[in-house]
Amino acid sequence: MDKKENIEKQIHTLKEIRDMLNVNRTEFSRYMGIPLRTLEEWEAGRRKMPDYVLRLIAYYVKTQKWLK
Repeated sequence: MDKKENIEKQIHTLKEIRDMLNVNRTEFSRYMGIPLRTLEEWEAGRRKMPDYVLRLIAYYVKTQKWLK
């Protein structure tokens, strides 16, 4: 997988998590402690999210039982 495909996959996964939680960017950024601007830039593909961050978000959401 090349860099562009990896970024697109991250963006898709992050948006998918937010959609499953039924929250907007502002609510998600507050709950996760991520600056809103950073989240916006990740989702727009202007900034690459570190790979470990997405794994931590997914793990945190699952352990908080947001995802069923």
